[in-house]
Amino acid sequence: MTLARLDNEVFFKKAFTDEIVFKAFVRDIVGIEVNPDRIETEKAFQPKLGNINFKYDIFAEDSKKRIVIEIQKVEYDGSDRRHNFDRFLHYHLQAITEQQRTSEDYTVEKTVYTIVLMTAPYKINEKTREIYKDEVLISNLNPKNLKGIERKLFNHELIYLNPNYKGQDTPLNYRDWLDLIYESIHHPENPTLNTTNEGVKRASEIVSYENITPDEWEQSKIEASKRKVIKLEREAGSEEKAIQIAKNLLQTALSNEEIAKHTGLTIRQIEELRNVKE
Repeated sequence: MTLARLDNEVFFKKAFTDEIVFKAFVRDIVGIEVNPDRIETEKAFQPKLGNINFKYDIFAEDSKKRIVIEIQKVEYDGSDRRHNFDRFLHYHLQAITEQQRTSEDYTVEKTVYTIVLMTAPYKINEKTREIYKDEVLISNLNPKNLKGIERKLFNHELIYLNPNYKGQDTPLNYRDWLDLIYESIHHPENPTLNTTNEGVKRASEIVSYENITPDEWEQSKIEASKRKVIKLEREAGSEEKAIQIAKNLLQTALSNEEIAKHTGLTIRQIEELRNVKE
């Protein structure tokens, strides 16, 4: 079996809008059973809330259980990594606050789960200078008292998944899906998957080459071309920003190697900048 890459928007949506795949994925990642009324793509609330044009890659709602599930796919492309974390926090909060339009009080009746699939490695956070290497990150809105005890006032969760940092202790319910994403990108012709997981098995069958239509192949090529153009544009801007950061770091006692590590520039580029400075 050869898989189509799940970092392509066309194949990603083809797999995860399938009801069986969607329900299995949510069950494994969030730990709840859902029966969505419908599964939508490019969901936008109208009229929009605030000044940001929100669109959810995949959006589904289980009205009986008052649960809203969003799935977002993002491929890091050389721009500010923190921006993506901020952006998806906004998406998550948008789905919560949007409920106030029809509510007579401040009660939020529907629990919101936002799952973000990141298909490329993280890089240095420009604000904190940290490198995040986590397969799974989970955030909720529950407060803690001064003893550090969490009070479960809300059930909302924002979950980030990144298959590029394989953890030895990652539970199987996450591992199966993380491997599906990773293998489709890095070993599509000979993927190693846990096909005893029925959701993963079905997803892999949906995006296997023999089940991709000519029209879907054409759309996937258009999508890939768009990504390349955007990546080239952002990389150009990112290098300019890295050079400016390097110039600032040259004022410190950091070595060329350390500055290169923090900026992503080469040692040769740092040496050239230092020579110009001198």
